[in-house]
Amino acid sequence: MALLNSTGILDTGTNYTQVYRCSLKENFKYILLPVSYTLVFVFGLGLNITAMYIILFRTKHWKPSTIYMINLNVCDTLYILTLPFLIYYYADKNDWPFGELMCKLIRFLFYTNLYGSILFLSCISLHRFLGVCHPMRSLYWMNSHRARLISVGIWVIILILQAPILYFSQVRHNGNDLVCHDTTIKELFNDFLVYSTVVMFLFFVLPFGVVLFCNGLMVKKLLDPSVLREPMSQHSKRKSVKMIIIVLLAFMVCFLPFHVNRSICYTFRYLDKHDCNILLLSNNAYKVTRPLVSFNSCIDPILYFMAGQSFRNSIYKKSTMKSDKSLLPEPDVLGAWKSWPGSSLENRVFHTVL
Repeated sequence: MALLNSTGILDTGTNYTQVYRCSLKENFKYILLPVSYTLVFVFGLGLNITAMYIILFRTKHWKPSTIYMINLNVCDTLYILTLPFLIYYYADKNDWPFGELMCKLIRFLFYTNLYGSILFLSCISLHRFLGVCHPMRSLYWMNSHRARLISVGIWVIILILQAPILYFSQVRHNGNDLVCHDTTIKELFNDFLVYSTVVMFLFFVLPFGVVLFCNGLMVKKLLDPSVLREPMSQHSKRKSVKMIIIVLLAFMVCFLPFHVNRSICYTFRYLDKHDCNILLLSNNAYKVTRPLVSFNSCIDPILYFMAGQSFRNSIYKKSTMKSDKSLLPEPDVLGAWKSWPGSSLENRVFHTVL
């Protein structure tokens, strides 16, 4: 029987998860999560280490986009490094052998780096939007110094707002097993729901809106036949459209289903008045979308390789724009750009960003 009604206290068994009035059988997660997390760990770790090597050792001039990408890479790598603990935990059917401190730390790192990835993807989209749609204005707003300050600010905000995870994540004994709660214990769930809703709005809803807005206007600009007709510009535009597709794919496939289904599942748990079959359906949908979030760690490195022209240029030839190391030109550099034959300043900014 897939579902049992119960009036007992909150308890997590080996085969059933007790959610207030309902016992939800979720044996499938003990196969789905270990298998999917293992695939992400193997392929994602290799891809991200390769990308990190290219950025750190084969990129001479760090543009703002490079700074955002290395931070995104760090988030993905740290996220992936939490997966072996979760693989063991779910393969052992919710028996956590690493103690309460590690439970708190792994949950904290898991969500900190998840939302770090979302925010740095948003920064990349905003950076490219300014370069494509406002190239002249972006000269004075997009530079390496500001990118570093923004990156530090993002890390500080994430660490502060994710700190409550260290409080909410707790372990509870269930017979001989020790359960490391993905959300929190029953007594703290109402507070956790408020907290997770605020975090989702700040770290997903707002960034998702920024990504949709920026990429929508970029596509409109790039598809305008009157914009930048030189052959080199056409190549840059095609590459930019591909990167837009990758970013939107990451949000629409990896992040959106997870947050929607998690919100529905949490709402039903909070109300605790719905039919158990509805709660079972929402709980299963939430569990199924959790691996999708992890697959984003394998998609993000494609962004680095899509920007591979910049990497290859740094390996095989010296930059032809030695004076431009931060995308913040001095007046004499600005004048020199204006004098370059066969290209406008706007086009140069376009190519530098893309």
